Amino acid sequence: MGNKSTMNASFLFFSAMFLVLVSCCSAADADHELRRLHHASAKADGSLSFLVIGDWGRRGNYNQSRVAHQMGIVGEKLDIDFVISTGDNFYDDGLTGVDDPAFEESFSKIYTAPSLQKQWYNVLGNHDYRGNVEAQLRPVLTGLDSRWLCMRSFIVDAEIVEFFFVDTAPFADKYFTDPEDHVYDWSGILPRNEYLSNILRNVDSALKESNAKWKIVVGHHGIRSAGIHGDTKELVSQLLPILEANNVDLYINGHDHCLQHITTPNSPIQFLTSGGGSKAWRGVVMPYDQSEIKLYHDGQGFMSVQITPSQVDIAFYDVFGNVLHKWGTSKDQLYSTAMYM
Repeated sequence: MGNKSTMNASFLFFSAMFLVLVSCCSAADADHELRRLHHASAKADGSLSFLVIGDWGRRGNYNQSRVAHQMGIVGEKLDIDFVISTGDNFYDDGLTGVDDPAFEESFSKIYTAPSLQKQWYNVLGNHDYRGNVEAQLRPVLTGLDSRWLCMRSFIVDAEIVEFFFVDTAPFADKYFTDPEDHVYDWSGILPRNEYLSNILRNVDSALKESNAKWKIVVGHHGIRSAGIHGDTKELVSQLLPILEANNVDLYINGHDHCLQHITTPNSPIQFLTSGGGSKAWRGVVMPYDQSEIKLYHDGQGFMSVQITPSQVDIAFYDVFGNVLHKWGTSKDQLYSTAMYM
C-alpha cells in the first residue's frame, strides 16, 4: 500500500511538472519564430496532393463518417501526402484532457481508410478553446495516434509550397467581450495583445523570407465568407493586409459549416472554406456579391488540393463524393471550371 501511494504521488508530481512545462512553452511559442516542419514529397516529380477537412469531431454523427468514407476514396485516387484540418476538431467543447475518449471516437475510429493513414496537420478552432486546449497540443496524443499533429501557429515547408498555419480564435473580440455561457481556455495566449502582435509579426516575417513557389495560409476563421459567421473583421483588418503584401496564393479556413470559394476584385488571394466535416445545412447565406462567390455549398463535404511547381488545382466534394466545383491556376495563366448541384 505504501509503495502504491508513493508511486501515485510521484506520478501526480511529474504530471503536474509536465503541465507547467507545456504551459510555459506554449506561452513562449508566440515570442519566437514560428516552428518550422518539413514535409518532403514522396512523389518523383515533387508534386503534392492533400485533403482539407474542418469542423468535424462529432463521434461519427451528422454524416461525419460518410464524409470520412468519401475522403478515403478520393485520398486513394489522388495518392495524398497528408490531410489538413481547419479546426473545431472536437465538439462541442474540445477535449477534457489527453485521456478524453472523444479523441479516439471522433478521430482514430472515424478516419480509418488506408489513404488517410498519413500525417494530419491541425489548427485549433473556437470550439477547441472551450475545452482543455493544451490537451490537443500535447505530444501524448501523437503517441496514441501517430498521425496527429496540432500546434497553435506553425509552418510546414513542403519544398514547392509553404503552409503557414495561424491560430485565429484569439483574434475574435467576441470570445472575450461576449462569451455568452461558454468558458474559454486562454492559457498560453495572455496577455492577448502581445500574443496577437507576435503572431502577426512572425507570420509577416516568415512570408517575407519564403522562397516557395506557392504560399498557402491556413486558419480556422474565414477572412471572406458568405456563411452565417460572415467575414472575420479582425482578420480583415489585421491579417489580410499582411497576406496580400506577401503574395499569398490561397487562404483556407473552416468555421462556417459549408464549402466555399470566394474571389474579390481587390485581392489576388483565393478564399476557400472547408468546414463541412460533419454538422451542416445551416440554411443561411449572408448577403454577398454573387459575382465573387464561385461556390457556396450549404452542406457536408471536403476539399482536395493538387500542387506542382507550376500548377495548383482544387476540387470540392459533397458527402456522396460528387465533385461540386473545380478551379485551378498556374503562375502564367488562370483557368476555372465550376459545376454546381
